[in-house]
Amino acid sequence: MESANKNTVDISEPSSRNWKATIAVSLTNYLDSGSIVAGASGLTLWAKDLNLSSLAVGILGAVSANAFGSAVGALFGGRLADKYGRKFIYTYNLLAYMLGVLIIMFSINFPMLLAGFLITGIAVGVGVPASWTYISEISDSTNRAKHIGVSQFAWSCGPAIIFTLGVLLSPLSLMGNRIIFGSLFVVAFIAWNLQRKLNESALWEQQRKMEQEATAKGAKKRHPYRELFSNAINVKAVLFLVGVYMFWNLVAGAMGFFMPYVYSTVGGLTNTQANLLQAVLWVLTALATYFLFVPLGDRVNQRALYFAGAALAALSWIILTFAGMNWVALWAFVATWGISAGIGAQAFYALWATELFPTKYRGGAQGVMFFIVRGSAGIWSIIFPTILNSLGFKVAGTVMIILLIVSLLIGVIWTPNTRGKTLQQITEERYGKSFDL
Repeated sequence: MESANKNTVDISEPSSRNWKATIAVSLTNYLDSGSIVAGASGLTLWAKDLNLSSLAVGILGAVSANAFGSAVGALFGGRLADKYGRKFIYTYNLLAYMLGVLIIMFSINFPMLLAGFLITGIAVGVGVPASWTYISEISDSTNRAKHIGVSQFAWSCGPAIIFTLGVLLSPLSLMGNRIIFGSLFVVAFIAWNLQRKLNESALWEQQRKMEQEATAKGAKKRHPYRELFSNAINVKAVLFLVGVYMFWNLVAGAMGFFMPYVYSTVGGLTNTQANLLQAVLWVLTALATYFLFVPLGDRVNQRALYFAGAALAALSWIILTFAGMNWVALWAFVATWGISAGIGAQAFYALWATELFPTKYRGGAQGVMFFIVRGSAGIWSIIFPTILNSLGFKVAGTVMIILLIVSLLIGVIWTPNTRGKTLQQITEERYGKSFDL
């Protein structure tokens, strides 16, 4: 630990309470990915039952937790987490999530389904910046990647469990998908009860105390977003993190919502077969996260680990695009992408995004970046089905490969040197010792 100074909060070695808090908050990540794939696993069924057009299918993807819905939620949620505290988000946010899920469960037409997807998506967006921020702030410097890794493990478990349920409940057709959303409601209720009992982040409480003392002395307070974007260090960090996450997420986001649709329309697979492939893919992602990123993220060279994940991701789409959708290629794709996603851009973004900004706008910075990333995914969700249907899968796959290579290059070239350092130490190194938390 660094020597004490006015900016230092003593965060001791993670206790059982720290881990319980991490697990409780990580359920937000489960609900994020779970809501995306719950819609994805039943997309073909909803389209058939409600007689939806390709445009309607694209709009559902665009407003969901996969894209615009979560993008808008994150923009507000990150700022609220900085202004009112991380605990404020946990007290109310999942109530909105449960409302959205209930609307989807009982939807009987497209407007009702659309409203449910939108409300759920916004709620997901509000919760994500606060969850990663809180987990990072309660973690010890030597275990921060491990704690973030646990949250990513929960994120991976969402699709693994939901797609497995999709396979098991496939005989029930659309009713099975409604039941899946019902399971998300139950988990959200449990998570809400756990999260609203959490203690506030000590770093946020100290930052708020410092701001109040400065205000009492007559100091002029700048809007945090103005300060965020007027500082060259911040702008570089935003560009780096958006570059790492956005280009990867354009691929992952399309996969999360449209991959069963691709398997069915391009590969001729049944809905059950498509969901089975996705379930195995996400089981592999969860295993890779737990057995690779969690134990290694704090111990090995992060540039090398990131490169391994990013290279496997690009390889997976090269296989799928140019080897065709035969079963050998499909299983090779599932294996390589599944492992890559466990140690790739998602996990490292969640870690680096909490490290590279000071406490006073750590959540807000993530909200802005998440807005950009998921917003771009929303635009891509509208465009992707059109490219797929008009230009063919090989063209769409080639675009995916290019996006993944861009993400690989950005992450490998500009990997930050933050491993093993406290959040306070990182802030001092980047901004100077006189800078607030």
